[in-house]
Amino acid sequence: MRVIIVMLACLVSVMVLAEDIISKHCIGRCPAGADTNQVITREIYTLSNNAKTKFADWVCYKVTPQTIGKSKTRRWKADPALAEPQTLEPSDYKAAHKTIKTDRGHQAPLASFAGTNYWKETNYLSNITPQKSALNQGSWVKLENTVRKLARKYGAVWVMTGPLYTKEMPKLPGADEPHVVPSGYWKIVIVKTGEKETPYQHAAFVFPQSAARRDSVCQFKTNISEIETKSKLSFIKLNSAPTLLCE
Repeated sequence: MRVIIVMLACLVSVMVLAEDIISKHCIGRCPAGADTNQVITREIYTLSNNAKTKFADWVCYKVTPQTIGKSKTRRWKADPALAEPQTLEPSDYKAAHKTIKTDRGHQAPLASFAGTNYWKETNYLSNITPQKSALNQGSWVKLENTVRKLARKYGAVWVMTGPLYTKEMPKLPGADEPHVVPSGYWKIVIVKTGEKETPYQHAAFVFPQSAARRDSVCQFKTNISEIETKSKLSFIKLNSAPTLLCE
């Protein structure tokens, strides 16, 4: 049964070889630079899976008032579009919270898509990373809540996000395959303003795994150039003002 599901899921899954990735979840094009990753496009997000780290190098999604809903049950699953050696399984996270103080952190958040029929796909482990509990339940979720407020204000918000690997982190104690735990995360939030001179506004953030629960979102605001340097990805150049949040 698993083989059949993988074959069906791979109809929207491609290997990337140095070409632009176009998706309805990205403005213009998706992030570039992860040239050998497997890219998976679903109804609610597009992600670029890194088989070495076992986590997505980037996830892109679009939040609207219609996609938002009340959070649902978290039932974790290995991604059916990925071969077993390319991703983690639920058992790999065993004892992680107790041992290294991490949650299963969503990149595309469940609550932002709980209003759709596809919300269960946010619980695929390709969309999850081991995120420190203080970050996951602090500034990370605060920004997710802010994005949903922006979606209600502007009608749509585009988000690009992914992990960073700037220093070595403790491994998942229950994992039985090689993986690399992120040391931090980046996120870029974009809205259309309708203004002629600057039709977009954006905000960019870098969050370290060491962030405290009470830290504010704004103390982690940065610029897209810094994210490009740290992530080794490149992003489409928009006529956009960096004035969306924290001004």
